[in-house]
Parts: sequence; C-alpha cells; structure tokens
Amino acid sequence: MNLSMKLGRGVAWGYLVVVLLVTIFPFYWIVRTALSDNFAMSTDPSSLLPVHFTWGPFKRALGLATPAEAAAEGGSDAKIDLALALWNSIVYAGVLTLLTVVFSALAAYAFARLQWKGRELVFGVLLTALMVPSVFTLLPNFVLMKDLGLLNSFGGMILPGAFFSAFNIFFLRQFMLGLSNEVEEAAIIDGAGPLRVCFRIVLPMSVAPMATLTLLQFITTWNDYFWPLLVTNDESVRPLTLALAVFKQSSPQASLDWAGLMAATLVAALPMLLLFVVFGRRLVNSIGFTGIK
Repeated sequence: MNLSMKLGRGVAWGYLVVVLLVTIFPFYWIVRTALSDNFAMSTDPSSLLPVHFTWGPFKRALGLATPAEAAAEGGSDAKIDLALALWNSIVYAGVLTLLTVVFSALAAYAFARLQWKGRELVFGVLLTALMVPSVFTLLPNFVLMKDLGLLNSFGGMILPGAFFSAFNIFFLRQFMLGLSNEVEEAAIIDGAGPLRVCFRIVLPMSVAPMATLTLLQFITTWNDYFWPLLVTNDESVRPLTLALAVFKQSSPQASLDWAGLMAATLVAALPMLLLFVVFGRRLVNSIGFTGIK
C-alpha cells in the first residue's frame, strides 16, 4: 500500500470518527444532564461528567419525587404521566403504521402486478404527491377533522394519514415489479384470483421491504409533534412528544428544570433506541429494495 492510499484511508477514518462523535455527543449530553443536579450544573456547566450525580431528575420525570425533594435539587413540581403518554404514543404510532403499510401494500400491488386502463397515468398523478410539502395539507385536514368531530381523539390523529402514503406506495411498487412471475402465473392457472394472489403470494414475498417501511413509519409517527399539537389538547390522547412540551412549559420557576426535562426525554427515547438496536441492520439493508425498473 503506497503512501497516498494510507493517507486517504487515514483521512477517511478521521472523518468517520468526527461524524460519529458529532452524532453521539448530543445523546451523551442528554444523559449527562439527566444525571445532574440543577443547582450544581450552574456552577460547572462545561463539565463533561454529571455534576453532583443524582437520580432525582428521573424521579421527577416519573412523578415519584416529592415537592421538597424536587426543590432541593433545583427542579420543579411539574409532573408528566409517562405511562399514559407512552401508551398514547404506542396506540397512535402503532395503529397509524399498521394502516399505512397495509393500504400502501395493496395499492402497490395494484400498480405493480395488475393490468388496468390508466394505470400509468394514475401512478404519475400519485407521484406528484411526493412533490407537495406536507404542511400544505395540514389546514384542510384540520378543518375536515373538526367538521367530523374528531378533534381530541385518536381518530383525528390517525385518519388523515392512514390510507395514503405516496412514498410507501412507490417504495413497495418498485420492489414488487422485480418479483418473479412464475409462481403468480402458476397460481392463476390453478384458479387463484387477484386477492388470493396478493395475500398468499405477493405480500409474503414482500415481507422484507414491508418490515422496513413499518419501522420507518413507526419512528416517524412516534416523533411526530406538529399534527398532534393541532388536533389534541386533552391529556387522555396526548402522545409523548406533546407531554414533554407540556412538562417543559409547566415549570413555575424562572429557571427551567433542564435535568428533569432531559430525564423525561431520555425515557421517551428509549423505545426508539431499542428499535434501532434490534432492527438497525434492516434499515441499512433497506437500500437494496429501492431499485427503479
């Protein structure tokens, strides 16, 4: 290996290390802040280690700390019902993800495997939805949910995005176009109809890309903030993203309870971290399903 190759490899590794540190450091800082005392942090704000290590912020975030314990560490008596907010996020993200992926798979099957008049024209119109910023649809969807009486409900949060996702349809269609026709043709010869072919042959062969879309859709919905903010203000359906914002705003002190807020944020992020640990490799491999034919 000559000098230029060694130098190039060294630069590449150095770049990767810098990117890794920049990516991981914010998460580390959340952990460091969540394990610090609010009063003590102001005395040493640049410390890379927790300042006056304590589990108090997690107790405050979980509603286990008394007002006296919270005040002793510079925290507030603001509370967040993490169990309820976690359940609301699971329902919101889980149901919306299930509906979106199922209906997208059915639409992709129709565009990729069925022959019908105007198919390419309709698909071209569908692709234009990818060019429309999602913010343009917020107001019409809000008015529709209001007219249907679905504000402050899971239905109001879920229905606008449950039946259509241009990216998901495009993603699955491109994969289905590459599937072999032999098994499908054999099933049709044996008398199988389009629905049976779809559910017994095509969809089982598309499990990998559907699992990838399920993971991506769930993460996106879990982190959604703006749409739930528009249609809900009731704690009974408030997801974690909104619950954290309420926790931040409900501090009666002039100084924000940063340690408690970071502890609550860390607890809220744990499900997503577990998903990345378990399914991270599938996200990397998903690029293999995006070939265009």
